Amino acid sequence: MNRNASESLHIVILGGGPAGSACGLALLKLATQIDRAVKVTILESKQFAGERHYNQCVGVLSTPLPDLMERELLVPFPTDLTQALITGYTLHGDREELPLEGDDEPSVALRRVKYDGYMLESAMKRGVEVLPVRATSLEFHEDGVIVYTDSAPVEGDVLVGAFGMDEGSAAFFSRQAKYKPPQALSSIVTKYHPGTEAMDAFGKHIHAFLPKHPRIEFGGITPKGDHLTINIAGRNVDAPLMSAFLKQPVVREALPNFEMARQYDADDLRYYKGRFPCSLARNYYGDRFVMIGDAAGLVRSFKGKGVTAAVQTGIRAAETILSAGFSRAAFDDHYRSANEDLISDMSYGQTMRSVVILMARAGMLDAVIRAARKEPRLRRALFGAVSGHESYRTVWGDSLAPASLTAILGAVLKRTS
Repeated sequence: MNRNASESLHIVILGGGPAGSACGLALLKLATQIDRAVKVTILESKQFAGERHYNQCVGVLSTPLPDLMERELLVPFPTDLTQALITGYTLHGDREELPLEGDDEPSVALRRVKYDGYMLESAMKRGVEVLPVRATSLEFHEDGVIVYTDSAPVEGDVLVGAFGMDEGSAAFFSRQAKYKPPQALSSIVTKYHPGTEAMDAFGKHIHAFLPKHPRIEFGGITPKGDHLTINIAGRNVDAPLMSAFLKQPVVREALPNFEMARQYDADDLRYYKGRFPCSLARNYYGDRFVMIGDAAGLVRSFKGKGVTAAVQTGIRAAETILSAGFSRAAFDDHYRSANEDLISDMSYGQTMRSVVILMARAGMLDAVIRAARKEPRLRRALFGAVSGHESYRTVWGDSLAPASLTAILGAVLKRTS
């Protein structure tokens, strides 16, 4: 290392998705407010412009993200990228279905790669340096960090890990910092164009499925402009499981004109595979480094809301670095405390996930849907569970309310009588 103490603070961000871009934007905004000389460099090998990369995220963004962007980052929410407005969910059991709507503003469905490109371009316009390189290794020293890339090395004072679920980046962080990435679910995503009239008739709901299959935890069909995005998730889902999911009668009933697949678009039903976290990472911060977003596992543990959490944790990391420093103690005192809302809710979300899976496997979901038709608090709990708009502590409170439990018991007894 050959760094001059009089130089501006140099923060290197590994990854230019929403977490990394939000962190860069927040750093420059806060630095201006406190009159601090700061240089921010993002290392991102993907080219978001021109949609050369496919992002496996379904791409549904909801509150409080628009307000968070405009208030904390001074970046307008890109309403022009909207493909569809999502007003609610339809939850499917084996034979029953239940429309669910909340009181919040509609969610926005869009192409994630376009949103990522918008965020990264906003960061560049604000003054963030973006290098189109891939990190290959790193070193931590008493006076700074070195990130080796497939081009020239990059030196900085502190490193922010915003690399999502990238296994290569996780591997060299694990070697150098004893970082252990979060547990993850795998997902398969595809799309289908049913035609203009069918899309108009489909409506503005996401259709959510909780199959009995032991390897599929949930599935969904999301309207996005001229097509439907279909996804499944589980510990180890694969292409044959997606094909099996698409053959289920309850799924076929929700997919209009499905026997005519590929008639409207030759690229329909191509499968893409991805991963997303379902637990907190270990050692996700230390002296001169901190993880944000998916890399830290700081998401809603049952219903990800990954983009919102990515932006939130990027902002919180920036605030910690500029107000408290970048030692392990600073991140432990400030950054972890700032994310207590996400961390404290994880056990509730993980328990909810386990209970919902058991209910689906036991064939109890239809009874719960029938009960929710009669009990508003249980219906609110189901909406909170599938949408992620409420904390899972709140969802549990609604689920375990006497009225909810009485309604479920009555529906189960009626089914067995």
